[in-house]
Amino acid sequence: MAWILNLETASVNCSVSLFEGEVLRACREDRSSEYTHAERLHVFIEEVLKEAGLSAAELQAVAVSKGPGSYTGLRIGVAAAKGLCYALDLPLIALPTLRIMAEAAPVKEGVLIPMLDARRMEVYSAVFDARHQPLRETRAEILTKDSFAEFLTGQPVHLLGSGAAKCRELLTDPAFHFYPEVLPSSLEMGKLAFEAFREGRFEDLAYFEPFYLKDFIGSGKKPAS
Repeated sequence: MAWILNLETASVNCSVSLFEGEVLRACREDRSSEYTHAERLHVFIEEVLKEAGLSAAELQAVAVSKGPGSYTGLRIGVAAAKGLCYALDLPLIALPTLRIMAEAAPVKEGVLIPMLDARRMEVYSAVFDARHQPLRETRAEILTKDSFAEFLTGQPVHLLGSGAAKCRELLTDPAFHFYPEVLPSSLEMGKLAFEAFREGRFEDLAYFEPFYLKDFIGSGKKPAS
């Protein structure tokens, strides 16, 4: 069974997990309000390997959350992942941050909209159904009172993540439910990473870069091409 190290640094949560296939073997997280990735990420990597009794040479792959999210956080996570892959000759798996957040949804029905705060009234968001299949691509957008109105079709709409707190006063339809406490976590990466590993969905180490998604659009407009 494949041993995969998972790194999630797209938000304030510095998160490292070690999975054997889809089975969690060890995890370390710092969910404090401050970014501690530079200080804690490599310490956490050492700790999860030690807890599992595994050497880095026994890993089969490294998975990293690719964004969107914090510019600095993503750079730190991707740099660490690529360094390990180069040093150990391992494949790199990159997972969309908002897809990882959808895995953490505390609900089993309705529409899921994971979103990360991008300052002011801006968020990075994507839309999924209850089976975590995409209904709309990832976007950078400015929140308005009409945001996500097209998904009010008689089912609950669940807003997940740090961007959800901004929506409480804007989005007043009772179908909207808010979960600002949901953070992207490496705990949700295990199943997705193992699926990518089995299917051989690996990144080109030389050219892979985080998905920053810098452009912002108003609600209802198309993203810049």
